[in-house]
Amino acid sequence: MHPPTAPSANQSAPVFHLAYVTAISAIAALGGLLFGYDWVVIGGAKPFFERYFSITSPALSGWANSCALVGCLAGVLTAGALGARLGRKRLLAAAALLFAATSIGNALAPTFALFIAWRILGGVAIGMASNLSPLYIAEIAPARWRGRLVAVNQLTIVSGILLAQFVNWRLARDLPAGADGAWIAASWFGQNGWRWMLGLTAIPATLFALGMLFVPESPRWLVAAGRPAAAGHVFQKIGGPAYARAAVADTTASLASSRANDKSAWRDLFDPKLRRVLLLGIGLAVFQQWCGINVIFNYAEDIFRAAGYDISSVLKNMAWTGSVNLIFTLAALGSVDRLGRRPLMLAGAGGLAIIYAALGAGYLAGMQGWPMLLLVLAAIACYAMSLAPVTWVVISEIFPNRVRGAATAVAVAALWSACFVLTYTFPILNRLLGAHGTFWLYSAICLAGFFLVKRHLPETKNRTLEQLEKELQNNTIQ
Repeated sequence: MHPPTAPSANQSAPVFHLAYVTAISAIAALGGLLFGYDWVVIGGAKPFFERYFSITSPALSGWANSCALVGCLAGVLTAGALGARLGRKRLLAAAALLFAATSIGNALAPTFALFIAWRILGGVAIGMASNLSPLYIAEIAPARWRGRLVAVNQLTIVSGILLAQFVNWRLARDLPAGADGAWIAASWFGQNGWRWMLGLTAIPATLFALGMLFVPESPRWLVAAGRPAAAGHVFQKIGGPAYARAAVADTTASLASSRANDKSAWRDLFDPKLRRVLLLGIGLAVFQQWCGINVIFNYAEDIFRAAGYDISSVLKNMAWTGSVNLIFTLAALGSVDRLGRRPLMLAGAGGLAIIYAALGAGYLAGMQGWPMLLLVLAAIACYAMSLAPVTWVVISEIFPNRVRGAATAVAVAALWSACFVLTYTFPILNRLLGAHGTFWLYSAICLAGFFLVKRHLPETKNRTLEQLEKELQNNTIQ
């Protein structure tokens, strides 16, 4: 933990309170933990609920794994529509409570139709939290720490992933090796074990809702809502009186300038000056999903079975993937503000293209066991150090104050749409192209993403949100 920045002799320099900012950022980022847990727990529960509900077709398998993303889209749009009116804090608390309720409903679902309905409703909560958590953190974080603090959201996502993988492994650790589908369907694992995997999410969701009682509202939203005094109080707790005065003044000036034509935030999205920034945010969001890494978490059974592993080994390997994911996300926290956004994105896109090409070659050659596991772990490490945290950082910081909520909602909606396409199509692609062809396709997408980043993504570190707004719109940022 770094000490507060020392003030100058005239007390004009800000005195940042990193412990306070980190604490409220961590609470807000618990939305990421719920997202990570729910996103991966379904992969561990998949071998069991598919047998319970007698799911055999690739299309139904893809729908069961991707249906929550339909709710995510609705949640993102809800957050975008209501975020400017109700604020970030209240909607994050509402998302937490909704997630707790849907976790229990999902665990108790007696039919496949109800299972799908609860998954979609839970997706609404995920969509709200995934939109608002990084947005809230970006709006409270000082420029010099914004990258690592927004990346805390990614840290909680991977913590949720690891927690889900640990829960899945613990609940299914006594599954006999070589157990066939009929035995699994009739066993405790097939009848109730997967229900516990899903229902336990209600515990962190409830803690998230309680934690939101202790965080302030976003100060930049407070300025936009006509409450500069309340915003100044929050800014002062973050960086002292001088910082508060400057931050309120900068935010007020930015909003006043953008409201000169008295247009709504949603109409402002069609402003030609914003088109380049909006398309960049959408493109990066889509690329983060179409790079293909999430199929490793959602379809671990298919991927590792193709490499020669049984169900028990699959769940153990998933725990390994979660551990690597967490370790390299921690490494990313220390590098996103030091190395910058652009170099990490380029390294991630290029690295994944190479690793996926090798994975495809391994599947084509019939390789099994630890060589394939090492390639999967390398892909996850590469993603965790780059595309996973940095995409959220960039999306949260490149949009102007007046449209940040709406523009972020559009970018995150594009992210979840891309995620739905990726998740739904994997079983179909895997059957049509084989594992090798599918990973070669993802390799080609990563190569295209590399050139997207190289051509269009500027470096954004060490700039305030207001500075970024001016430079990106005027195309002067380097």
